[in-house]
Amino acid sequence: MHITLFLSGALLCNSIPHLAAGLRGETFPTPFAKPRGKGPSSPLVNFLWGAFNLAAGLFLLSRHPVQAGPNADFATLAVGALLIGVYLAIHFGKARAAQSWNAAPSKSATSEASV
Repeated sequence: MHITLFLSGALLCNSIPHLAAGLRGETFPTPFAKPRGKGPSSPLVNFLWGAFNLAAGLFLLSRHPVQAGPNADFATLAVGALLIGVYLAIHFGKARAAQSWNAAPSKSATSEASV
C-alpha cells in the first residue's frame, strides 16, 4: 500500500509541470522527446502526458484513499511528491539551461507582459 501511495504522490506532482506547460502552449521535456526527457515536446504532448499522470495518480489514490493529516499514509504520499519534485526541479533546471527553449524573453515580450 505504501508503494502505491508513494507512486500516486509522484505521479500527481509530475502532472503539474506538464499540464501547466501544455495549457500555456509552451514546450517542455517529456519522455517522448529527443533526447529523452531533455529535449522539448510540443504543448499537446505535454498536456496529454500531464493528463495521463494526473489520471494514473488519482486512480492509484482512489484505490487507497488517504486522509490529510499527521498519519503514515499521508506522509508516504507527500514524500513521493516531494522526492519527485526535488528530482524534477534539478533535472529540468539542467535540461532547460542546456536548451535554446530556455532563452530569456525578448525585451518586447517583457514590456508587453507588464502592461
